[in-house]
Amino acid sequence: MIIGVPKEIKPQENRVAIQPGGVMMLVRNGHEVLIEKGAGLGSGFNDYDYTEAGATIIEDVEDVWAKAEMIMKVKEPIPVEYNRIREGQVLFTYFHFAADERLTKAIIDSKCIAIAYETVEKADRSLPLLIPMSEVAGRMASQEGAKYLEKAQGGRGVLMGGIPGVPPANVLVLGGGIVGVNAAKIAAGMGANTTIMDINMPRLRYLDDVMPKNVTTMFSSEAHIRNMLPQVDLIIGAVLKPGAKAPHLITREMLKEMRPGTVLVDVAIDQGGCFETSKATTHHDPIYVIDDVVHYCVANMPGAVPYTSTLGLTNVTLPYAVALANKGWKQALKDDPELLKGLNIADGVIVYDDVAEAFDLDYKPVETVLN
Repeated sequence: MIIGVPKEIKPQENRVAIQPGGVMMLVRNGHEVLIEKGAGLGSGFNDYDYTEAGATIIEDVEDVWAKAEMIMKVKEPIPVEYNRIREGQVLFTYFHFAADERLTKAIIDSKCIAIAYETVEKADRSLPLLIPMSEVAGRMASQEGAKYLEKAQGGRGVLMGGIPGVPPANVLVLGGGIVGVNAAKIAAGMGANTTIMDINMPRLRYLDDVMPKNVTTMFSSEAHIRNMLPQVDLIIGAVLKPGAKAPHLITREMLKEMRPGTVLVDVAIDQGGCFETSKATTHHDPIYVIDDVVHYCVANMPGAVPYTSTLGLTNVTLPYAVALANKGWKQALKDDPELLKGLNIADGVIVYDDVAEAFDLDYKPVETVLN
């Protein structure tokens, strides 16, 4: 199979879909890998690194898309890339369709095979291709939250860990999954009083056992959230419903209950955001203020640490990419129930029900496109 890796062109996105070691494995399995010139520079990998691994460097991105049978990316295609997608071409990347109707319809119209990293799912409901980026985003959430709590950045002027005689910041983490746990670890490690809310009691019991002493667990409800708003300094939104839009846990009206300079970090922004007032921002222009509350809603947080992120992503995507290349997409999906969950759209048909539901579009069972 011919695998193409174009350079990411979303603003401030420095990750690349594969590192040279991954190229080497694909080549050793008999496949041809086309890398757009300079695609890996943002992550610290130069063209020589890729050619040494067996890749071919392509000057023109149009040629990458035109020749490749499978495209590997990090972020979803953006409008300038829509016309490059071919019927029957496999796209293996993060899509987050439920948050983007225009993208969803463009992929339907292209009749390509859209396999989404974020919905590949193991039997235990874990999301293996989302985990490393969730780990990065969760850890960054507390880091960025601490930064924007500084007065010069618009925040309350609160130090996360406080000092002797002065209490630390109060941090609320909504969601006890991978993002939430990593956010809480960093916030607690910085000395903040940290609360994790979730609706899964077994998960809360587990977190209560393993988290540091300055982390409190609490069942998530509107009443409990409202009770905390007047005293919280930083809220990290870390909820996820795989393949679907995130629920709004903080409404516009609830902002009035917060103190001026409170910071909201919405890690769920790729799925539409879990705060009603969230809108996607970029690393170049990361924040905005509504009702004196600072909102940080960068849609590709791991793109700020691309070396770490690219290595972490390739570690988990590569086995699936090798299977797709070795077997072809249909056989690979038939053989692997985990990868099958990743198929969202194929041959112009939505086969992931949450995506269809998000925009009231037609849905067909995945079996209809595998015959």
